[in-house]
Amino acid sequence: MEARRIFVVDDEPAVLTALERMLRASGYEVSTFSSPSAFLEAAPHEGVGCVLMDLSMPEMSGLEVQNAMHSKGITMPVIFLSGHGDVPSAARAMREGALDFLEKPIQEGQLLVAIERALERAAADEERRISRSDVDERLSRLTPRERQVCELVVRGLLNKQIGVELGMSEKTVKVHRGRVMHKLEVHSVAALVRLMAARTGG
Repeated sequence: MEARRIFVVDDEPAVLTALERMLRASGYEVSTFSSPSAFLEAAPHEGVGCVLMDLSMPEMSGLEVQNAMHSKGITMPVIFLSGHGDVPSAARAMREGALDFLEKPIQEGQLLVAIERALERAAADEERRISRSDVDERLSRLTPRERQVCELVVRGLLNKQIGVELGMSEKTVKVHRGRVMHKLEVHSVAALVRLMAARTGG
């Protein structure tokens, strides 16, 4: 399992050094960036991670970086750090998806709690992403006709109703339905419904 990684983005070298030491001592993998552009240019993290980011930086504000992350498909949770107590910016950051907002000087205990919360969120997001990927792979095994049958079964239609809907015999529906269950690796309609719900996050 890949180590949980914290990405720290702050234009103050002393802050970067202090946070890196603190986080490494707590057992985290750490990557530090003194500029937002350097962070955005780095390859997106494939495992579980989160971002600690200064809200006020000369090159780009933390909010601008957050928007750029969204544009690039970087979905890691963000914890903002600020030395200015900027409440309006903090409120906006939270509205736009930031997980937490901490004022400098950072209290170690408070920071570690926020990081664990962020990593739990990231792990849950990763699990959902993998689940959807797994379901998509299974669905790719179905023929177009089997996919139609699958969708109608999930909607609660009986074999006879599916046959009328698709213009085929009830016997043929049963054959397609059996293939759907086999290819999707499920053994009941309830399991099929759960599988399809997992794909849409339902």
